[in-house]
Order: sequence, then C-alpha cells, then structure tokens
Amino acid sequence: MSETATKSSTMQPSLPNSDSPSASDHSQIEKLIDDASEGIEQAVATESRRSESFQPFRLDRLSESPVSGSTTSIDTLSEVELDLRIELGRTQMSLQDVLQLRDGSVIALDSFAGDAVNIFVNDRIVARGEILVMNDHFCVRVTELVGA
Repeated sequence: MSETATKSSTMQPSLPNSDSPSASDHSQIEKLIDDASEGIEQAVATESRRSESFQPFRLDRLSESPVSGSTTSIDTLSEVELDLRIELGRTQMSLQDVLQLRDGSVIALDSFAGDAVNIFVNDRIVARGEILVMNDHFCVRVTELVGA
C-alpha cells in the first residue's frame, strides 16, 4: 500500500458492513449532528435563564425605631441568681501534699495579708476588695470595679 493510500484511509471514518457511506448513513449522521446542536442550544438557553434569575439582594437602610409594646424593665432580672466567688489567693501543691492535708493543716497562698481580693461573678472578674470581719463574719468591701 502506498503512503498516500495509508493517509487517506486513516482520515476517513470506518463504517460497519460497508466500504463507502450510503445515503442512510449520511442522514443518520446529519440527524445526530442536528440533535447535538439542539441540545447545545437548549443548554445555552437554560444557562442564560439561570444567570438572569439570580440577582444580588440589596438591604434597605436600617433605621432605629421604637420598640412596639411594653418595654422590659430591669426589675425582671432581679431574681436571676449568679455565681459569686471571692478569691483570697492561689497556690500549687503536689498530689502527695494534698493527700497529707489534715485538720489544722496550713496552706500558704501567693497573696499577703491586706492584699486586695478578686471578686468574680460567673467566672469573670468584676471587682477587687478588702476582707473585713463584722459580727464574727467575714465580709468583703468593694474597693475597685474592674472593666466596663
């Protein structure tokens, strides 16, 4: 086989059971091309409709307006219970030292007598104060509010 014949035979599609395409083969090919073209046109049309249907949402300007109805009073919160903790100081101990604690054991803290104590509400420091004794009870006088 010559080189020219080889090139031309590789460029033509091979059809089953025939050496040359018939009129029915051409009509099937044209029908497939038409179907593919219609499918592409439908896909493009659908995509353009999708992109047209999406638009950015714009928020109107928000303005302050009075709340309708009755306003809630701070008095409704007066019954809420909070966890209050006064921290005199801290220390670190080994497990062995903790296990050896008995009645009368003394634990040294990192703060000194007369130092301000921290006052926590729900695990947030809110104030500092000093320890007082009044009528045989320990009390705390608030000396400084912490934070805003």
